[in-house]
Parts: sequence; structure tokens; C-alpha cells
Amino acid sequence: MDTFALVLTILVALGFAYTNGFHDSANAIATSVSTRALTPRAALAMAAVMNLAGAFLGSGIAKTVSEGLIDTPTGSKGMGILFSALLGAIVWNLVTWYFGLPSSSSHALFGGLVGAALAGGTTVYWSGVLDKIVTPMFLSPVVGLIVGYLVMTAIMWIFRRTNPHKAKRGFRIAQTVSAAGMALGHGLQDAQKTMGVVVMALVIGGVETYGDPIPVWVKLVSALMLSLGTYAGGWRIMRTLGRKIIELDPPQGFAAEATGASIMFGTAFLFKAPISTTHVITSAIMGVGATKRVNAVRWGVAKNIVLGWFITMPAAAIVSAVAFWLIDLAFL
Repeated sequence: MDTFALVLTILVALGFAYTNGFHDSANAIATSVSTRALTPRAALAMAAVMNLAGAFLGSGIAKTVSEGLIDTPTGSKGMGILFSALLGAIVWNLVTWYFGLPSSSSHALFGGLVGAALAGGTTVYWSGVLDKIVTPMFLSPVVGLIVGYLVMTAIMWIFRRTNPHKAKRGFRIAQTVSAAGMALGHGLQDAQKTMGVVVMALVIGGVETYGDPIPVWVKLVSALMLSLGTYAGGWRIMRTLGRKIIELDPPQGFAAEATGASIMFGTAFLFKAPISTTHVITSAIMGVGATKRVNAVRWGVAKNIVLGWFITMPAAAIVSAVAFWLIDLAFL
């Protein structure tokens, strides 16, 4: 296997992790920044550190990504498929970041893998895609919406006799914990996706075999790139999540973050399912906002976000397929 192709693919995978970080940094901190529980820079620094820590909490999702979605042949063709998949995911991340649309970096990656595999004529494990990707893609936002609504309803009932100003001060402090939980869950979920892709590259290159433990250096560099991207910030998307869906107050911000973090940890440890942190926190914000009154949520903005969810996988798949055909024509 050409060492240059292997190194280049790993570098592109780390580039994806970086775009994932700045694209999805808003997931962890938008609510805390919008409620002024944390300053933007403090929130980004905290999120970067917690992303790094979260990456070392498990490896089940990495295994799902590397082994359960597509069959990658060894040699230059397999490396071309993986390179094209990453390229499609990165392009879609940059497009949605430019327009401030909180789409899913995870589903951009999964769409890229499927599109490149189909273009390369290799096997797609449709049962794995359905069970591990598509089903959670539809279920996790529904769960986030419902749980967010219920958590906020419980908070409103428990603190119904508390002085509102005193309660808001307390929840502003509590948000530092809930935001840290979101960032930790983001590291647990999204750093492992990059780890899985790097492992795929190493297997294709004949350096590793499936079933081997993930090398420590793979965990470290994947986590570091995600953290660096997070610290770079994603201000466009942060405005969408923090202000455009609904104006959040500290209790609402805490409820949304606690909901999102709980769902991410539950799916990672119980089901090893790579869910989208974007989907979960956005739907949780909608559910929390609906407790105020249904029309308090700007459903027009929400509709555009949901539309972005549906087109992410096919759009990234198309870009990756075109990339593979061009690479195949030029090099393979």
C-alpha cells in the first residue's frame, strides 16, 4: 500500500475532525452563551477540554463506524473510497457552516461513506446503516423533543414557588455543569467517529486488522483535532441554536443541555449507536421552548433545520460519489 495515500487519508480524516469541532461546537455551548451563563471564550475552552476527555471514555462507536457500515477493499481502491467519503463530509460541513445551518457532521460522514462505497462498487451493509444510522436519526430527535419538554415541565413544577430571579441565578451556575456534560458527550460520540475512520485507513493500508485495540495515538490525535476545531468556534451556527429557534433563559438552557447529554451518553454506552449531537440538542431546545407556549418556538427556522437533516446524507453521498469517480479517473 502506498504510504503517501495512507498518510494523506489520515490527515484528511483529522481535517474532518477539525471541521466537526468548529461545526458542532455550538451544540455544547450555544445555550450557555445565549443565557450568559458562560462567556464565549470560556465556554469554548471548557468544551475543548471536555471533548478531549470524552474521547477516551469508550470505543464502541468507533467499532460501529469502522466495521458495521461498508466493506472497504484493501489497496488503492479502498483508500480512494475512504478519501472520497471524507472529502464529501468535509465539503458538506463547510457549506452548512457557511449558511449557519446546524446539520449533522456525523450524518455527513455516514452519507459520504455510503456514497463513495456505491460509486466504488463495494458492499454497503444496509442492515447496519438502517439499525445504527437511519433509525437513530429519526428516533433521537423525537426522544430529544419529548424528554426536553418533560424535563422543563418538571423544572417548572419543582421551582414553581421559587423566586424567579433567584432560580435563574442558580440555573445559570448549573449550566456550567450541563454544558460540560454536553461537551463530554460530544467528545464521546464524535471523536470516536474519526477514530473509526482512521482505523479503517490503517486496516486498508495493512497496518492494523479489525478487532485490534484502537492505538492510543489514534485516540489522542482524533480528540486533539476535535478539540482544536471546537476552540476555533462555530459562531454562525451558535447564533441559530442560541437565539433563532427561541430566546432561552437559564432554566431552559439547563433543561436542554441536560436532556442532550443524557441521550448521548445513553446511546453511546447502551446501544453503541452513533447519534447526531446536533439533532439531539436542537430537538431538545424545541421541546423545552414548547413548554412556554407552542408558538414561542420559531417553527419556520426549525423547519429549515429539519430539512437540512434530511438532505445531509444524500447530499454528502453525492459529493463523495463524484469525488470517487474523479479520483478513479485520474489515479486508480
